[in-house]
Amino acid sequence: MTREAFRELVKKGPVLLDGATGTNLQKAGMPVGVCPEQWILENSEVLIDLQKQYVEAGTDILFAPTFTASRIKLKEYGLEDHLEEMNRKLVALSKEAAKGTNALVAGDLTMTGEQLYPLGDLMFEDLVDVYKEQAKIIAEAGADLFVVETMMSLQECRAAVLAIREVCDLPVMVSLTYNEDGRTLYGTDPVTAVVVMQSLGADAVGMNCSTGPEAMLEPIAKMAEYAAIPLLAKPNAGMPELIDGQTVFNVEPEEFAEVGKKLVEEGAAIIGGCCGTTPEHIRALKEAVKGIPVKAPLQTKRRMLTSERKSVEITLDGRFMVIGERINPTGKKKLQAELKEGSLNLVRTMALEQEENGASILDINMGMNGIDEKEMMLRTIYEVTSTVDCPLCIDSSHVDIIEAALRIYPGRALINSISLEKEKFEKLLPIAKKYGAMFILLPLSDEGLPKDSAEKHGIIRTIMDEAVRIGMAKEDIIVDGLVATIGANPNAALECFETFSYCKNELELPTACGLSNISFGLPERTYVNTAFLTMAIANGLTMAIANPSQELLMNAAFASDMLLNKKESDIRYIERMNFLSEKYAGMERVMVQKTPAGTSAAGGETRKESTGSGVFQAVLKGNKEHVLEEVKKMLDGGAKPDEIINEHLIAAINEVGELFDKKKYFLPQLISSANTMKLAIEYLEPMLERSNTEAMATIVVATVEGDIHDIGKNLVVLMLKNYGYHVIDLGKDVPADVIVDTAMNEGAKVIGLSALMTTTMMRMKDVVELAKEKGCTAKIVIGGAAITESFSDEIGADGYSKDAAECVKLVERLLA
Repeated sequence: MTREAFRELVKKGPVLLDGATGTNLQKAGMPVGVCPEQWILENSEVLIDLQKQYVEAGTDILFAPTFTASRIKLKEYGLEDHLEEMNRKLVALSKEAAKGTNALVAGDLTMTGEQLYPLGDLMFEDLVDVYKEQAKIIAEAGADLFVVETMMSLQECRAAVLAIREVCDLPVMVSLTYNEDGRTLYGTDPVTAVVVMQSLGADAVGMNCSTGPEAMLEPIAKMAEYAAIPLLAKPNAGMPELIDGQTVFNVEPEEFAEVGKKLVEEGAAIIGGCCGTTPEHIRALKEAVKGIPVKAPLQTKRRMLTSERKSVEITLDGRFMVIGERINPTGKKKLQAELKEGSLNLVRTMALEQEENGASILDINMGMNGIDEKEMMLRTIYEVTSTVDCPLCIDSSHVDIIEAALRIYPGRALINSISLEKEKFEKLLPIAKKYGAMFILLPLSDEGLPKDSAEKHGIIRTIMDEAVRIGMAKEDIIVDGLVATIGANPNAALECFETFSYCKNELELPTACGLSNISFGLPERTYVNTAFLTMAIANGLTMAIANPSQELLMNAAFASDMLLNKKESDIRYIERMNFLSEKYAGMERVMVQKTPAGTSAAGGETRKESTGSGVFQAVLKGNKEHVLEEVKKMLDGGAKPDEIINEHLIAAINEVGELFDKKKYFLPQLISSANTMKLAIEYLEPMLERSNTEAMATIVVATVEGDIHDIGKNLVVLMLKNYGYHVIDLGKDVPADVIVDTAMNEGAKVIGLSALMTTTMMRMKDVVELAKEKGCTAKIVIGGAAITESFSDEIGADGYSKDAAECVKLVERLLA
C-alpha cells in the first residue's frame, strides 16, 4: 500500500481497526506465561477465526500478531533464532484471515521492554537495528502497512519509525499509551507526541490501551488542534474489574460504539478497540460511525519545537522567545577546561539556570579544539535532555555532527543553521526533512555576506523554495536577521529591522538573530543590546539567541511584549517580576539561615542547610559525575555516613519524589536522581555500623507470572534500596509459589508485585491467595499500568501505589 493510497482511504470515512487479540486468545485457551507468538503459530486456527470475525464485523485493518516478535522479546523465550520464520508466518496468518476481502494487514511493532540509554543500557542505534530487522521481514512478508502501538517512550517511537522508513516506504501508524495524568510513563503529553511523530514522517498518530473510550475524548480533541495527519483511537472496553474471580471489561458494545462515535466527531479518523473488546464491539462501532465525515487534518502545520516532555509553539504575533546561548565553549575558559576533562557538570548547571531564567529553547554548541566534538555533542544531548524540559537547538558547523545529534534527540529540534553555502544547502535540507527538524535559515552564500537587501531576500526565497520542493513547509523555517556590528556598519540595526519586517509581513516567516553581535567592540554593551532588542521586537523579531541571565535584557523583552499588547503579555510580565522577587528573597533567606557545615540548626534552618548541600543538589539534579566528590567533602568535614544518608541523600530523593508528584519531574529525572543516590549509598554503605544495616526490613519484589515488563518494577527496586531496605529482586515472569516461598524463607516484611498487562493482573490474586494459604505474614503491595486501588481492594492486597515514589511512602506506612 502506498502512503498516498492510505491517505485516500482515510479521507473516505472512519477507518475501522480490529479489537483485542490477547484477551480474546486467553478466553480461547492461551495460557499465561507462554510466548504468545509461538502459541498462535501452534493454534493458528484460533487467530484466523478471531480475525475473520473482525473482518466480518467491519474491520478495515487487521493487526498481524507480530506485537512482541522482536529479537529482544523472543529472547525471553529462547526463540530469537526463529525471528524471521515466526514473523513471516504470523503475517501470513493475518493475510489468510483477510483473504478475499478488502481488509488490510498491518505489521505490529511495540516496545522491547529494555530501557534506552541513558536510563538503561540499550543504545538508540541498537534499538533502531532491532526494529529494522523485524520491519524488513514483515514488509517482505507482504504487510500492507505498519502500526507501532502501545508505546510509552517517545524515543522508542522515533526509533521504530526511523527503522521502518529505512527499510521500506509503507504507511506507518503510531499509537502511544497514556497514564491518568495525560502523560506517558516517560512524561510525554499527546500534543508533543503528535508534533514529533508527524514531523518524523508518521502517516497517523494516536493513542491506545490504558483507558476506556470516554477518557480518550479530551486528549483526541486536543491532538486534533495540532495534527496535520490522521488521528487514531483504540481504547479498551473500559478499565478492568475483578468480578467473581475474573478480569472483566465493563463497557458493552453499544456503549463503546456510542463513545466511539464521539471520538470520530472529536477528530479520530482511524478507530478500533484494545483490551476487552470483541468482534461485537467492532460491529457496533462500525454501525455507529457509518456515514460520519472525518475531520480533515490541519492543512497548515503549527510551528512547534519539542523535547520529550514539552512543546513550544512559535507564532508570528506571539510572545518573544529567547534561545539560551550559554552552552557554547567559545570564549568560556572554564567550560572549555571541563569539556577537555570530559565533565558535563557546568553544562548541566548552565542548562538548569537558563531554563529557570526564562529561555524557551537551549542552543547546544560543542565547537572547540582538543575534544571529539561529535562525541561531546551526543553526550551533551543525553545530559541536557535528562536535566531540563526545554527543546534544543543543534548548533554546529559540521553536517555529520548535526545529523548525529538529530538522530538521537528525543523530540523535534531546531537546526542552527542552513545557508546557501553548497554543502549545507545540499546536505542539511534533506537531513532536516528526514528527522523532522525546524531550521534557522541563514542568508549567506558561498560568496559570503549579501551585498544588499535584495540579495538577502533572494537567498531567503531560494532556500525556502527548495525546502518546500523537497517536502518541507514554510512553517519549518525561521530566518536569521544576520546582525552585523553597529561599530562597523552604522546601518546594521536598520537593515536588520527591514529584514524582520519583510519576513513577517511579506513571507510570513518568523525571525531570529544573534543579539549581541550588534554591540561588538562597544563599551557598556548591555544598553546597546537592550535598546536594539526592544526596537527589533517592535519590527517583528520573533526570537533571539541571547543569555537569559541578563535581567535587563529579559525584562525589556517581557515589557516590550506587554507594550505591543501581545496575548497574555501582561500576565507574563507580572509573573516575571514575581519570579525575580521570589528569587532574590530566596537568596536573602539562604544568607540569613545558612549554618556552618557539620553543625545542627533548628527547624527550617536544618532543611535549608540540607537543600543547600552539594550532596543534596547532586541527587536533585541527577549529577552522577560529582556526587561522590561532594560526599567525600562532607566526610572530610566531619559528617558521619548515616548523617549524609538520612539528612542529605534521603532528603534529596524525597524532594525529587515531591517534584515527581507535582509533575515537575518525570521518569527520566526520577531515574537519574535515583541512580545518583545509589552511587552515594554504595560508597557509604561499607562505612555504616553493622547494626544500622541489619535493622532495615527485607522486601521481595517481582513482576508476576506471564508478564515480562519490568521498567516500573526496576525503578521500585532502585528506590527501595536507596531508602536502605534489603530488596530481593526476583525479576519478571515469576510464579506465585516462588514469590511466596522466597518471602517466607527470607523473612520478608513486604512483597511487591508488578504487572503491566491486563492479561496478567489476575496472577496478583494468585499470590495473595497463596500467601494466605501458606501463612505468609508479609504485606503485599501491587502496582502497574492497569492496576487500580479498587483492584487492590478486590484481591485483598494490603496496598496499591501508582509509581515508585509513592511505593516507598506506602511501604513506610505499612511498616510503621
